[in-house]
Amino acid sequence: MLQCLLPDELHYDGSQLRTDWVAEVTGGHAEAIVAFQGSCDVSPEHMIDTEDLELGHVIRAQRMLHFIVQHPGIGLDLAVARQRLLACLARDLLAAEHAVAELWRYGDDLYVGRPPAHRKLSISVATASPTCGLIHFAVNIDPAGAPVPAIGLTELQVDPERFGVGLLEAYATEMSSCARAARKVRPAR
Repeated sequence: MLQCLLPDELHYDGSQLRTDWVAEVTGGHAEAIVAFQGSCDVSPEHMIDTEDLELGHVIRAQRMLHFIVQHPGIGLDLAVARQRLLACLARDLLAAEHAVAELWRYGDDLYVGRPPAHRKLSISVATASPTCGLIHFAVNIDPAGAPVPAIGLTELQVDPERFGVGLLEAYATEMSSCARAARKVRPAR
C-alpha cells in the first residue's frame, strides 16, 4: 500500500472522495493512503453521509489534516471496519506518542474530554464505489468555523506533519500485517 503526504495544502470539499482522485495524486496507484493539510467545507452535493445531509449538518473547519484511503475490490462493510481501525490507530498514536490525555473514540470519531464537555477532534466517513472502498478521515488542526464544540492539534500541541507521517505509516503497516496474516492460514473444513 502506497502512503503519501502531499506537500501542498488543498481545500477539501468532498469531491476528493471518489475513485479517480487517489490515482490522480499518486501517479496511478490504486491502493493508497494519502494525507494533506487544508481547509474543509463539504458542499451538500458531495456529502456522503445521508443522515448529515438530511439533517442539514455542516462539515467545516479552518484547517485539518486529511487522510483519503482507497482499497480496490472491497465493499462498504469492510471499508467501515477499516475506517474504524484508522480511527483507533489515530487515537493510539495521539495517546502514546503525543501524550494527548482524555482522548476517546466513539464510533469513527475522536473526542477530547468526556460528555457533555467533550470537543470533537475528527470527522470521518466511509463509502464504496463499484470498484473500491473509500475512506475520508480528518483531524482538526484549527477547528475555527466548526459547527460543534471542537479542538485541534494546535491546541493539543501536536505537530500535524509528524502525526500525519506516523498515522500513514501505522495504517500501511497494519494493512501489510493483515495481508500477511491472511496468507499464512488455510481454509477451515
